[in-house]
Amino acid sequence: MIKFVLMVNRQGQTRLSRYFQPVELSRRAALEADVVRCCLSRKKDQCSFVEYKDFKLVYRQYAALYIVVGVTDSENELSVYELVHNFVEVLDKYFSRVIMFNLDRVHIILDEMIQNGHVVETNKSRVLAPLTALDKMGD
Repeated sequence: MIKFVLMVNRQGQTRLSRYFQPVELSRRAALEADVVRCCLSRKKDQCSFVEYKDFKLVYRQYAALYIVVGVTDSENELSVYELVHNFVEVLDKYFSRVIMFNLDRVHIILDEMIQNGHVVETNKSRVLAPLTALDKMGD
């Protein structure tokens, strides 16, 4: 099961966070800082799967952006690694350039792909269908 998804820049600033299991707000900042420190301190040639406390971290770097996913021990790391890549491909298909000004749209995409910590959709066209409908309504 997926516990959380973070999008973080190289400076360690969280750009997007989505939790699928309750985490107290007072603990989130410390958790995110520790998780980010753990992933950013790793070398390029090291594995992108990290044992962390009572769960695992799966992360991928795209330019200056890291996407970090916290998962339970029973989750398949490779499938989550591919999910991250699929998520980035969907973002790339929808956004021509900057996504940081459209975080509401990023949340919609993430919600179409993951619900209650489980992957429910990976087909790019189906993931983007609600946004396409919203965009048509706005025209």
